[in-house]
Amino acid sequence: MTAKPDADDAPVPTGASDLFDTPTVLSRLDAELADVPEPKQIRARTVALLSQLRQDGMALVEAGFLSHPRAARETVRATAELTDVIVTAVHHVATTCLHPLHTPSEAEKLAILAVGGYGRAEMAPASDVDLLFLTPWKITAWAESVVESMLYMLWDLKLKIGHSIRSVDDCLRLGEGDMTIRTSLVEHRLVTGHAPLAEELRHRLWSELFERTIPEFIEAKLDERAARHTRQGGQRYVLEPNVKEGKGGLRDLQTLYWIAKYIHRVDRAVELVDLGVFSRDEHLAFWQAEDFLWAVRCHLHLIAGRPVDVLSFDMQVEVARRMGYADTAARRGVEYFMQDYFRHATGVGELTRVFLTALENQHVRTAPIFGRLFRRRRKMRAGFADVQGRISFSTEAEFLSDPLNLLRLFEEALRTGTLIHPDAMRLVAANLHLLDEKVQADPEAISIFMDMLLKHGNPERALRRMNELGVLAAFIPEFEPVVAMMQFNVYHHYTVDEHSIQCVAALAQIERGEQIEDLPLSSEIIDAGVNRRVLYLATLLHDIGKGRNEDHSILGARIARRVAARFGFQQDDIDTVEWLVRNHLLMSDVAQKRDIADPRTLRDFAKAVKTRRRLDLLLVLTVCDIRGVGPGTWNNWKAALLRTLHRETAAALENGLEELNRDKRLAEAKRSLKHMLLAKGWEAKAIRAEAARHYDAYWPGLPTQTHAVFAELLREVGPDEIRIDLQADADRDATRAAFVLADHPGIFSRLAGALTLTGANVVDARTYTTRDGYATAVFWVQDADGHPFAEDRLPKLRQTILRTLMGEIVAREAFASRDKPKKRNREFKFPTHVTFDNEGSDIYTIIEVDTRDRPGLLYDLTRTLASNHIQIVSAVIATYGAQVVDSFYVKDMFGLKLHSASKRDALEKRLRAAIIDGVKRAEAPNT
Repeated sequence: MTAKPDADDAPVPTGASDLFDTPTVLSRLDAELADVPEPKQIRARTVALLSQLRQDGMALVEAGFLSHPRAARETVRATAELTDVIVTAVHHVATTCLHPLHTPSEAEKLAILAVGGYGRAEMAPASDVDLLFLTPWKITAWAESVVESMLYMLWDLKLKIGHSIRSVDDCLRLGEGDMTIRTSLVEHRLVTGHAPLAEELRHRLWSELFERTIPEFIEAKLDERAARHTRQGGQRYVLEPNVKEGKGGLRDLQTLYWIAKYIHRVDRAVELVDLGVFSRDEHLAFWQAEDFLWAVRCHLHLIAGRPVDVLSFDMQVEVARRMGYADTAARRGVEYFMQDYFRHATGVGELTRVFLTALENQHVRTAPIFGRLFRRRRKMRAGFADVQGRISFSTEAEFLSDPLNLLRLFEEALRTGTLIHPDAMRLVAANLHLLDEKVQADPEAISIFMDMLLKHGNPERALRRMNELGVLAAFIPEFEPVVAMMQFNVYHHYTVDEHSIQCVAALAQIERGEQIEDLPLSSEIIDAGVNRRVLYLATLLHDIGKGRNEDHSILGARIARRVAARFGFQQDDIDTVEWLVRNHLLMSDVAQKRDIADPRTLRDFAKAVKTRRRLDLLLVLTVCDIRGVGPGTWNNWKAALLRTLHRETAAALENGLEELNRDKRLAEAKRSLKHMLLAKGWEAKAIRAEAARHYDAYWPGLPTQTHAVFAELLREVGPDEIRIDLQADADRDATRAAFVLADHPGIFSRLAGALTLTGANVVDARTYTTRDGYATAVFWVQDADGHPFAEDRLPKLRQTILRTLMGEIVAREAFASRDKPKKRNREFKFPTHVTFDNEGSDIYTIIEVDTRDRPGLLYDLTRTLASNHIQIVSAVIATYGAQVVDSFYVKDMFGLKLHSASKRDALEKRLRAAIIDGVKRAEAPNT
């Protein structure tokens, strides 16, 4: 899907239009200005003519680009060419009409030079115009007048001008001390004016400055590059990359160009092939990446009508559409587009490595020595060599004589703790065809690969480098479709391949004992001993089925089975790998979308898992999967849910499913509360009264601590009172909000609305009614960062809740202004799914609503359920970026499940209508 360097793909050449022909434009200007006497009128007429010319010219450029939306090279050159015509025309008017000088002295010479990107003749539609007004010596009054008139006309043309006025000596002096100025001078180009002056600058720059400062310039540019990458997030696979400044972006390619020109005086990247820096294939990759990235940047500028370089989510969709990426049944066009983007960004990284190695070989850059001086050297395997402190090959012929060396290189690098030399990477990347079907099934090759995963403690280092070079996809061809595959949502921070490697890294961290405090259960399971071959392979392959028009868990399981069989796994291990991949979302879904206090939920999960061995493996895989999504996705709330689900299921598998008995749980809950209240000084009679006050459903669903809180809140409560208890629940990483008040229809909805209006995110909720008519409702809520509310925010939280419950704040009206979707999130598509499950619980119907999240959604859904006489007993809320899954355990007004299909259908329509109405309300303009 990337553009190829083919002339047929280019727009109509701009030279075909008189708008781009400088002599024609100047003749027309002379004719138009012949009878205009006043300088002010001359400037005004010039600006009017050139403004129309630029408007018509840019319309031509844009039309040509949109007809060939990936042929950016012609577009950026045409934009620069049109700018040349404008600058030349303005200079012509300034020097012939406004400030004519018939016999100029030597001091009154002026050259107009383009610098920066404009100097390269590469301009996006909204790029700055950077000009250097070059004089022989100190600027004269005449030159100053010319420059001033030119600038006023260029500003009147609404061009964004960056300019400097310098003599040749100034350029040398300032370039010596300022690396930014020096870089801009590397790319200077004469636009108009006195050519010999520009040539003098060029000659003196190289002879007096550039030639003696090559190492200094290279180190400065590479330091700038490293700092820029850090500012942009340090990774190629950021969700909203900066096309110009990000890792693998245009600036990285331009840095290579600057350095190459500084050393070799080349004007085009293709000249680096003749110099032996790049191979022809590598130059083609440079060409394609540059053209693709420029196309993206040009589209961004045209869409926004201003300089925009960040590919935000909303921009990604429109750029993909303009570049011809279409949706398929399996994936959205924007995902194909971003996959191409990330593959080009990876290619730019490889080109950078190749180039830097060439510099080291030419001794114009010092090889990194940190680590080489202090690292104890380990003896390398025969056929490998230490080159400048990095692992490489002894001879190319020997290395390529055995295809398995393409894998051994990475394993040997891990074993010796040595970085891989770019020459070796380059050789590997050029010979991926050696990893054919025979090698893919070779037992020794598989053994090398599995040793990389299992033996050295940091497999992610080898996997990431193998992936960037194409080795991982060549050895496991099933992995190739997910390389650089972007998932268009805010939840996944990484591409599918990088996510998979992050998950392996998370597993290795647990194995190294680095997560004992954060992940005690996973660490305990690993320490007790698991089948590491099965766990590592399943972790690497768990998302391998993504991007196809089929459930990725089911397809991935089939693919994982095929890979495990090819790898020679025992049949039981093959079955386990397949089962783990097929069910890698099961534990997360049950923990986050179901009420795990419901015995039926636990029984069904235990039946699906069947054995303690599978339960342990699935728990560790689930933890690594969540932690590998990105920063902030793992928290104590998810940890507590998973630990509870594992503990309860393990007990059921060990003691029998009959242990999951509602009556037994009810008795245990009452006994635990009795002991806690006795410890607090309650009398036995009062404890018996408290126990008798609640229906049976109240007891199994809440922890003892919460039962005790309700006991205190209910003590001598009056019919008109609203009692609230707000406490941080450290175990769940949330604030527990407990309410006691007289019960009435819709209480759950009003409480949910009140909490959400405070900025709280509800993650779990339970509501019950006492035998004497009081509602006991408890919500677990988190702040915007996914943590309990700070103590100093609780009084305001309480005040807002009370005002809402007393009607001072009308939730429905208040949400109208808060529900507006952020612009960058509008393009995410989350089709609404509403499902009814009468089998997942013994006594409740489970209604699951999967849709786009917004602050007022929970209020709208619960309000709709209440208005349809549906009793909500509990709600479980799972959020995935901009998507949410709300699960409600409900009964009808008679305390029964929703058995009637017609009633379920009618309720689904009303829930969908509530979602649509809420979105319309949110998107309506403020009145």
